[in-house]
Amino acid sequence: MTNPAPRSTEIVTARMSQAAIDAGLRQFMISVYNYMASGLALTGIVAYGAAETGLYASLIDTPMLFWGVTLAPLALVLLLSFRIEKMSLGAAKTAFWAYAALVGLSLSGIFFVYTGSSIARTFFITAATFLAMSLFGYTTRADLARTGSFLLMGLVGIIIASIVNLFLASSIVQLAISVVGVIVFVGLTAYDTQRIKEIYLNSDSPAIAGKKAIMGALALYLDFLNLFILLMQLTGNRRD
Repeated sequence: MTNPAPRSTEIVTARMSQAAIDAGLRQFMISVYNYMASGLALTGIVAYGAAETGLYASLIDTPMLFWGVTLAPLALVLLLSFRIEKMSLGAAKTAFWAYAALVGLSLSGIFFVYTGSSIARTFFITAATFLAMSLFGYTTRADLARTGSFLLMGLVGIIIASIVNLFLASSIVQLAISVVGVIVFVGLTAYDTQRIKEIYLNSDSPAIAGKKAIMGALALYLDFLNLFILLMQLTGNRRD
């Protein structure tokens, strides 16, 4: 007769290994969501503070400074995207916080355009939608890679259409951009969540995993922020 003990040992070892992987993944995703939530909180605090203190109004009166603040987040995104592997974990965190703060400063004008109640309402709608789609992306067994490719093409189309509409100034085109944009970023939330899960499996050191958590947080931060802005354009109540 065959001794079942070695087979049983292999099963127990495999289960323990899988449990360790699952625990590590949960810790990694918690880190990603914590970075993202902290970044959004910092953006909101800076945006509200700049609006209330008059800092945003001062920026408007200084066009060069205003455009510098507006374009600086793009520079930080490019820095994180192309240089994060050569950056220390501390430097990557600092760049992420600086990005979140600068985005908040550039978005302060939202408090002058929309009512506070509609901003709060849209934020909670965005949060609920984001949570549902991120949970779907985390739990689904379906491979979202092909869907993600179409969504990224849709994102490129939205960017091109938005640039064209700067010259057309068409409200109908802007409405179409907002509707399509909401669909794209709802889908990207699920796709990015699944992609971040897969990224974790390739992390071979705590420092690299930490930096990948920051990049994952940045991706989800952008999904949330763009979804919020597009929903504000569709449902926000403007001030009289």
